[in-house]
Amino acid sequence: MNKRPFFPFGEVSSLTLGGGGLGQVWGETTREEAVKTVNLALKEGVNHFDVAPMYGKGEAERVLGEAFEGKNLDGLNFTTKCSLGTLPDAQVYDRLNSSLTTSLECMNMEKVNLFLLHSQLREDDFELSNFNEMRERNTTSLSSYFNAVIPAFEKLKKEGKIDHWGIGGLGQHQALVKAINHETPPEAIQCVLNPLNSAGAISYVDENFNPNVILEECQKNNLSILAIRAVQAGALTRSMDREPHPSGFDKKDFDDYLRAEPFRELAVKWNESPASLAHRYALSTPKVGSVILGVKNRAELKECIEAEEKGELTAEQLYTLKNLF
Repeated sequence: MNKRPFFPFGEVSSLTLGGGGLGQVWGETTREEAVKTVNLALKEGVNHFDVAPMYGKGEAERVLGEAFEGKNLDGLNFTTKCSLGTLPDAQVYDRLNSSLTTSLECMNMEKVNLFLLHSQLREDDFELSNFNEMRERNTTSLSSYFNAVIPAFEKLKKEGKIDHWGIGGLGQHQALVKAINHETPPEAIQCVLNPLNSAGAISYVDENFNPNVILEECQKNNLSILAIRAVQAGALTRSMDREPHPSGFDKKDFDDYLRAEPFRELAVKWNESPASLAHRYALSTPKVGSVILGVKNRAELKECIEAEEKGELTAEQLYTLKNLF
């Protein structure tokens, strides 16, 4: 598998195995199949594994702990995250450290190479477009981020528990732009990247959220980029392989699936599966370090590996996809 420049790790495999599928966020799988999927990724040259406590309530982290037990981790990189919310500044380090400690226990590791803030960022007085009553729990204010989160991340680095830190690249536009341009910018950022230019259900903070704006801001500032949502929660695949959540939270994802019909027709015309084409689109975007996969089994992983092997899209193909919707 091709390797790409990526500041925190020096270089990173073009594909990263993410934890959403391993933690059964994107449909059912088994622990055994998840572990075999990790082993296949390792065999195929994937050197970065991205998980989080919220992926199956720690299941994705436990999968890594089992898959890598007794293995040599040299040359491999591991990322986990913490959903922090907005806490009093004095409590931020303890919360981050506690979450990280639990994650390391699940993963059976002494440190992670990259630790990300999983909460979405917002300006202090910004009201969420949806679920504003959950604002303090689900989002982190900029003042908390600047005054407490960054110093806490730096302390964890000094303690040798993490090598680098970053943010999830979601939330309010203005807050994210300020974080990217701060005197202490994140060392890595996850950016939503797909032909629909949609974050789907997770764009509940800002109804005007435009993923491409954040991506372009990161490109302009030469931030290390990890692409997420390449298939937009299944909307850019042949079919949605999960049922809508009873709460209706993921309605945007299913609406996106209907909206993406022209994309599926184009994939057929180009003799390619929709998922493969979507991943190649992300891989063909300038300054992307790695594309994080949400696969839950070996069959899905193999399709992504085959897409990576096909290489980047032509300039004409990229232009067509960028102007499809």
